Amino acid sequence: MKKYDYVEFYVGSAKMVAYWYAKALGLDIKAYKGPETGCRDRTSYYLAKNDLKIVVTSPLQPDTYDIQTFLQKHGDGVKRWAYNVKDVERAFTHAVSHGAIPVVRPFQTRDDHGVVHMATIKIYDDTEIIYFNDEQYNGLFQPGFDQPVQNIQLYAEDSGLLSIDHIVGNVRTNEMNHWAQYFNQTMDFETFVDFGPGDISTKYSALLSKVVRSKDNVIKNPINEPYKGLRKSQIEEYIEHYHGSGVQHIAIATDDIVTSIKALRKNGVEFLEAPKTYYENMRKSGRSPDETIEAIEEQGVLCDFEDITGGEGYLLQLFTKPIGDRPTFFFEIIQRVGGAQGFGQGNFQALFESIEQDQAKRGNL
Repeated sequence: MKKYDYVEFYVGSAKMVAYWYAKALGLDIKAYKGPETGCRDRTSYYLAKNDLKIVVTSPLQPDTYDIQTFLQKHGDGVKRWAYNVKDVERAFTHAVSHGAIPVVRPFQTRDDHGVVHMATIKIYDDTEIIYFNDEQYNGLFQPGFDQPVQNIQLYAEDSGLLSIDHIVGNVRTNEMNHWAQYFNQTMDFETFVDFGPGDISTKYSALLSKVVRSKDNVIKNPINEPYKGLRKSQIEEYIEHYHGSGVQHIAIATDDIVTSIKALRKNGVEFLEAPKTYYENMRKSGRSPDETIEAIEEQGVLCDFEDITGGEGYLLQLFTKPIGDRPTFFFEIIQRVGGAQGFGQGNFQALFESIEQDQAKRGNL
């Protein structure tokens, strides 16, 4: 398994959502699939920047059952993500023989630009994972896609977004261990870190979390589940409004988070606010990133230090607010410095409180 390839969202209006990704995140609309390319039941836009690849897909017919039922239940959300693998059939066969639930068995799709290999397995509820290989394809994306038919010219600040760092799932109570084991057994992943009762909590609510990853640390998939508290947790809010388990957020890597956040704010992206005491406490700790505390404070960026063999690394991160109407999916912008491999464990309290403040405004705490 080499890396994340792309993520596909099912959305109510692919054209409008594609505009948002182009304007807000600064992605380029690279390819299109729809009636003009011979596809009668759905329309898709493929957007990319550097190694960050996103597809947004909408139904065109009432009987486009797979998309219509997803949207009716979940609203806009992640339907599937792709792992780029060297041998699709081998990866799929290994996964299924170790307990993965097959959705689409290995197949090839081809056109004049070459051939793409794909296969699909099930993950949380209605979500899927694609094994994907396009080494023998030199087209825009994959067969069925062509040049965008609309002459879309949008100005957006360069966000400097690079690639997917990790994809986080929210699951129901008592499902976290099952899905962690599913990843580890079917894809030969390993559990990197495990957060138990009391590790991530406020005075009102809590969650449990496990991080599973490929053994080369290229692919990382944290999994959260609710834990009992005085009030409804952010994970419970997600499950209630998404109507099931699914992808909570995608972390996107950058090598200059301060510049990226400035650009994204100018493009109209909204971010959560850090607790007021956060930067005061950082100054008192005596630890500071290469970026000045003033620079990250101005943009609301959080910083977590890690002791790493041979020195010290740190992680810079910030969460967007939910990007849709339901309080479900959001993005994280992340920068890893000096070999940092964690997930902002030292920031969990601040992040949890920030999300909880936003949750309270919606009347869902």
